[in-house]
Amino acid sequence: MAKTEVKNPAAKLTAKGAAAGAPQPSAKPTKKGPDKGGFYWGTGRRKSSVARVRIKPGTGKLLVNKRELSDYFVREQDRRAVKSPLLAVAGEKSFDVFVNVGGGGTSGQAGATLLGIARALKNYDESYIQRLRDGGYLTRDSRMVERKKPGQAGARKRFQFSKR
Repeated sequence: MAKTEVKNPAAKLTAKGAAAGAPQPSAKPTKKGPDKGGFYWGTGRRKSSVARVRIKPGTGKLLVNKRELSDYFVREQDRRAVKSPLLAVAGEKSFDVFVNVGGGGTSGQAGATLLGIARALKNYDESYIQRLRDGGYLTRDSRMVERKKPGQAGARKRFQFSKR
């Protein structure tokens, strides 16, 4: 009698050439630690604004689009919102913060900057996560402007109805 060969399905290779049982790499590699310049990055979004934030240990300098915080955000509530994640971790005098923000209006940019700073602080030290989470600084506010519908005056507003 002839010997029958038993095939092991786990030993077959997948289309990419890796073993079937081998763990697949994650889609987004997360980098731990600072970049070449010693910066920790965070991205924040709010309404249609996007803020790219870089932080590094320093003296408390805070620049938004290469301008001082008080020159860029003229409203006190926007300045307070931007500083709030730093105050939550008691780091207002121990980090230099550099922000590039664009799109939307001033309150949307302040909200985007707040989220970006919180995410950068989270990347800097994971022990800050609980304090940032308790303050609500790591939660993305997903409210966006509703689009205008065709045949209407706006997103919700209608043209006046005429029966005749």
